[in-house]
Amino acid sequence: MGTSELSMVDTGAGRLWAGWSRLRAQVERLTRRADGEDLLHDAYVSLATLPAAPRNDEAFLVHAAVNRGRDAFRREAVRGASEDAGAIEWLRDCSPIQDEVLIAKARLDRVREGLDRLSPRTREIFLMQRLDGYKYREIAARLGISQSAVEKHMAKAMTFLVDWTEDW
Repeated sequence: MGTSELSMVDTGAGRLWAGWSRLRAQVERLTRRADGEDLLHDAYVSLATLPAAPRNDEAFLVHAAVNRGRDAFRREAVRGASEDAGAIEWLRDCSPIQDEVLIAKARLDRVREGLDRLSPRTREIFLMQRLDGYKYREIAARLGISQSAVEKHMAKAMTFLVDWTEDW
């Protein structure tokens, strides 16, 4: 391939790339499918493998992509919708990555250390409310103190733990 042919091909590809989103929108409008990008890409691969360039490469791409969309529609009508997304869904690992686990453990250790710095009564009230799920009035009744005292202990614990874990 000579240099003049190479520059002509590069210019054509650049022109196609510049109008790619317009072509994709046109294919999606004509096929009423959301996979216009894939259809257009397949058509572009076909264009690149042709022995001679078509007269109007944009028209060729749109026509080929629309035909591929029609073929896909017919195939789905006969075989049902593609299960590609669901077929690999079981491969996804929903567990956190190791870095996240280590960070969470470090934060938990920091909170535990902060809880150890609270007074025993404040720690007990905080854990009764946060871990055991007791309401303030239930804690007050169990410990024989006023609900206001429970609120003050909780405020003290929360303020301390927020300060203790801030910027950590």
